[in-house]
Amino acid sequence: MINRNPLTRRYNAIVLGVGAMGSATCYELAKRGRRVLGLEQYDVPHNLGSSHGHTRIIRLAYYEHPSYVMLLRRAYELWREIQARVGEQLLRITGSIDAGPADSWVFKGSWQSCLEHDLPHEVLTGRELNERFPGYQLSPETMAVLQPDGGFLAPERCIVAYVNAATALGAEIHGREKVLEWQPLSDGGVRVTTSRDVYEADRLVITAGAWDAHILDFLQGLAVPERQVLAWLQPLRPELFTLTNFPVFNLLVPEGRYYGFPVFGIPGFKFGKYHHFEEQGMPDQLDRDPHDYDEAMLREFADRYFPQGSGPTMSLASCMFTNSPDKHFIIDLHPSFPQVSFASACSGHGFKFVSVVGEILADLAERGETRHNIEFFRLDRFTGHDRRPETGDRHSMPPRSPVPGPRSLSGGHFDDRISTLAETGKGAIRPFW
Repeated sequence: MINRNPLTRRYNAIVLGVGAMGSATCYELAKRGRRVLGLEQYDVPHNLGSSHGHTRIIRLAYYEHPSYVMLLRRAYELWREIQARVGEQLLRITGSIDAGPADSWVFKGSWQSCLEHDLPHEVLTGRELNERFPGYQLSPETMAVLQPDGGFLAPERCIVAYVNAATALGAEIHGREKVLEWQPLSDGGVRVTTSRDVYEADRLVITAGAWDAHILDFLQGLAVPERQVLAWLQPLRPELFTLTNFPVFNLLVPEGRYYGFPVFGIPGFKFGKYHHFEEQGMPDQLDRDPHDYDEAMLREFADRYFPQGSGPTMSLASCMFTNSPDKHFIIDLHPSFPQVSFASACSGHGFKFVSVVGEILADLAERGETRHNIEFFRLDRFTGHDRRPETGDRHSMPPRSPVPGPRSLSGGHFDDRISTLAETGKGAIRPFW
């Protein structure tokens, strides 16, 4: 039952979804003196989306596309700013490894980004990497980029930091309040109806992660949730998996593309496989429980490439990616209602950008444009897709029908048609997976 509170204020901005992107956006708007309401359907923070798991990689070397590096430079500045404000270390530097075959897009793309942006780095063979960091046991033919500024963020603590900083500046954050519909108003604002109340604002920012396509139906098929599973294994030699001895990694091997971390937060060497078993669907219908077959696949990888880290299983956890067809972000204004902006489909590599995306979304909410170059992330790059822009006045949450199935972009994970930016040119927008 909706409680229509007569004392409800008109806000400058309402943010739907107070996970990583939403909490940063609330903070950035509050920092600018705006009246902000953040609405989250679950707890703040929670472990049902994409912003939990104790660690998230951050790295300057960026094989996905060199264009991300300028945003990353600003992201690092803003992470250090919020750390200083709350008095808590959120960013830890370990160095980062991007490794794979010598002709692979992971190695070549990372190296290309270092060269284009003059990033400090070293190029190591698999043998050299193993000698320097004995927790790694990669094949001698592997090539790796070691970039010293890489590391990880503590995601739950980042959200707590942003929410606490936002509320200290006057923001209002509501947990356990589900949005039922939103409606554009004739004065250019919006009205949002939730399970508890009705609110109005000048601007609406949608940062609901895997639920974005449930709120913005033109994102159906363009922002597709996918199940992920992570493992934490007890190292057989714990000293090899500490923050000082074990850089975070992205590793392309014949079994797939994997990522991992030193021991931090909870016991165990943490790692996962990008896109896991490629299980996609509605966020509330994806399997939340890790299973024996998830563990078996992950352990096989650890046994082969990190044998000193492949002791008893300590923990397993699931989370979600939300993938776009080309695996790049979608950040833009609503195609019909410019008072609405959104960030979506961060495709498993978005958390490191949370700080700067919060700044971008605050810019879009304030003036419909941003100081940052986000042309690479615009919605209209998917010309030919049925975006189905809204034509009515009310935007209730649609029935829970299945999301369209995954859209194959290549003949396989290592299809030769998906080349690195070093080969296709800096301006190309290409799927990287």
